[in-house]
Amino acid sequence: MDFPIDELMDLAQCRTWVERHLHPEGMKCPACGQSVEQARRFRQTRKSQLTVYRCQCGRTYNLYTGTVFEQHHLSPVQVVLLLRGIVKGESSASLSRELQVDYNTVLFLRHEIQANAEQAKPKDALVDLETESDEVFQHAGEKRHSA
Repeated sequence: MDFPIDELMDLAQCRTWVERHLHPEGMKCPACGQSVEQARRFRQTRKSQLTVYRCQCGRTYNLYTGTVFEQHHLSPVQVVLLLRGIVKGESSASLSRELQVDYNTVLFLRHEIQANAEQAKPKDALVDLETESDEVFQHAGEKRHSA
C-alpha cells in the first residue's frame, strides 16, 4: 500500500484517502445502507474533526463507524500516519510519541489491524515455483545485552 506523503499532509485529503480505503464502495448508513447523500450533517467532532451524519432511519455514523478506529477519536491525519507507520514496521512506542496518542491505543489498533490482515489473507498457497523477498532487519522487542 502506498502512502503518498506529499498528498496526505492536508486534513481534507487525508479524510478522502481514509474514506476511499475504509469504505471502497462509499460510506453508507450501517443500519439501513443508504448513502451519505441521503443523510444530513449532524455535527462535527472536536477532537477527530469528523462529520457525523444522521440518516433518515435515525442512526448516526461517521467515517470510522464499523472500523477498528471507531471510538478512538483519532484525526484522519493520525489514522493515515498510524497505518503508514505500521506498514513500515515502526515501533508502537515511536508511533505513540510521534502521533501523540496513548501507547496502549496504538498497540491495540496495531493488533486489531494485524488480525484483520491475517483474516483477509488468501488461504491458498502461492502458485509460483519461486518467490523473492527483501531482507528485513527489524527490532522485534528483544533486549540487547551490552557487549
